[in-house]
Amino acid sequence: MSYRRATIRLLSAALAGVFATACAARQFTPPTDPGTPLPAFADIHAAVTTECASVRTFTAELGLSGRAGTERLRGRVVAGFSRPDSMRLEGVAPLGPPAFVLVARGGAATLVLPRDNAVLRGAPPDEVLEALTGVALQPSDLQAVLTGCMGAGSGVLSGSLHGNGLASLATGTGVTLYVQREQGEWRLRAARSDQWLIEYPVWQGRFPATVRLRSEGARVMVDLSAAISQIEANVDLDAAAFMVDIPPSAREVTLDDLRSSGPLRGQP
Repeated sequence: MSYRRATIRLLSAALAGVFATACAARQFTPPTDPGTPLPAFADIHAAVTTECASVRTFTAELGLSGRAGTERLRGRVVAGFSRPDSMRLEGVAPLGPPAFVLVARGGAATLVLPRDNAVLRGAPPDEVLEALTGVALQPSDLQAVLTGCMGAGSGVLSGSLHGNGLASLATGTGVTLYVQREQGEWRLRAARSDQWLIEYPVWQGRFPATVRLRSEGARVMVDLSAAISQIEANVDLDAAAFMVDIPPSAREVTLDDLRSSGPLRGQP
């Protein structure tokens, strides 16, 4: 098996495990009716975004599962983020060294494949993630997805109340948040952008326990779920966490190498 295929399957597996748990829950369908005006929409938006917007650092273990294009994805990934744009994703292998280490900082990413003694340097983080999984997200956006913080800090333009206690909030970035009352409090149920529908079927305290990400305009069909555990927030992370040792003998690979075996293969 080539390094590209092995890495993609391990990444997919990690992502699939997380998303598989989410898939067990009933799939969310956004309301299609216009609803009725929701007077307190600004207060509701603040209630569901203020706390997560204060997260400076975030670490967790992700169990991933699902599908991107023709690839089935399943595996475990240890993830770490630090605002504004630092990220570390490490693919957990059953034995031996990690399947991959992806670090990003300052708009540039480095992907190391220890088992194949290969490295990709200086690529845009969202393009590396897209080549591997079909999901083109910047580190800050991926952190927002995993912490249930889409549409935070953007302001809210309007709100509508729909059936079954579900409300929709239109934010200033074009993201629509769907919130629902649970035990007297508003809870984020889903978020929708021009490309993605992100579901939050289960929560653990102030963070999601599962996340499901479905494409609605991406280049490939993506349906990934992540089970999120071992969460820590606002713990100081050393800058070294977002660096990676590259063996001097590592051979260079390119984004095209990754794309040729990933969900984007055959795409223009």
